[in-house]
Amino acid sequence: MKLVVIGFGQCGSRVADEFARLNRKARSLRGIEIITGAFAVNTDSADLSGLSSIKSDYQHRVLIGGRRTGGHGVGKINELGAEVAREDGDKIIEAIRTTPRFFESDAFLLVASAGGGTGSGTIPIATQLIKERYADKPVYDLIVLPFEHEETTEQRTIFNTATCLKSANSVADAIFLVDNQRYIRKDSSLRNNLARINAMIVDPFYNLLCAGEEKKAKYVGAKTLDAGDIMQTVRGWTVIGYGKSQLAQLRFPLVRSRNFHKKSTEIHKGIEAMDEAIGELSLKCNPADAGRALYLVSAPAKELHMEMIKELGDYLRSVASGAIIRNGDYPRERALVDVTVLLSELGDVEKIRRYYTESTSLISITQKRQEEIESKLQGIDESSKDIPSLL
Repeated sequence: MKLVVIGFGQCGSRVADEFARLNRKARSLRGIEIITGAFAVNTDSADLSGLSSIKSDYQHRVLIGGRRTGGHGVGKINELGAEVAREDGDKIIEAIRTTPRFFESDAFLLVASAGGGTGSGTIPIATQLIKERYADKPVYDLIVLPFEHEETTEQRTIFNTATCLKSANSVADAIFLVDNQRYIRKDSSLRNNLARINAMIVDPFYNLLCAGEEKKAKYVGAKTLDAGDIMQTVRGWTVIGYGKSQLAQLRFPLVRSRNFHKKSTEIHKGIEAMDEAIGELSLKCNPADAGRALYLVSAPAKELHMEMIKELGDYLRSVASGAIIRNGDYPRERALVDVTVLLSELGDVEKIRRYYTESTSLISITQKRQEEIESKLQGIDESSKDIPSLL
């Protein structure tokens, strides 16, 4: 599957930068192109300068809202971010037109943080604009949810997140949800944490995108999971995860056993990898709420057995009993089993409901607080009415 990736705001641009890195890796190691174009869109020129993989020309790093913000961002006000996106939407479309192999693209992937100003405000507007211009290609949003400390210290973060999710959900074909908090490493520096998190957000897409673009016959799966399968699976609220299990020590014949705790066979290694993938989903959710799902198994060709595929399918069916499940194999990895799991069309996401509920409460609290401030300011003005002015 080939994507056009567009990042909005600081977080979205850096994740898009990671997708550009992933494409470079696929091209170098596998001779495969999975990203036809990677772009960064921001109202802050300094943030655009900090990228490394996206081309540095103005057509790939797009500064919007220069007149309104002076190139210094929107100050976490996502309403302003939305206004800027409406005014400068033509810059985004013009950037997309520069993609030399755009006609090969299967879909768009737009990326942003829900808690910020630029990304939160621009992603729903850009999604709507692109859908109107390119109605034949699905538009997916990848929305990164804020850290817990951002939610507790900045009430504006919750409001931005709720409005971003509601607006994007009304226009996007699907939304990949990513919870920053699930990837955090408390013993790492801030810079290393964010870089690591961005890489972990993007890495699960690697085999998923490569499998359907493989050109070498020995690496084409017996059951290829291509763009059509992905597009038929990805709908509404979506999460993704992957896990892997080393195979280096396996030199024994296949043992037909369903005992999960024995790690000495290919089947057990595959189940171990799937168990990790489900445990490390990009957002905590109940797999039973998924209406659609898929899994992709990547391993050495000689280790990919029908029994393993069946066991993994049975495992996913047991946790996502109501889902339409698609699967595929990709005989690429050398000494490990790698399983990618995607759960989509989630009927209930607890964290999103919480954002909506808390945001509704915050609106009334904020209005009341503003009225109190205005009342106090009015009292100060009244107490100074008898004092002469120098103006």
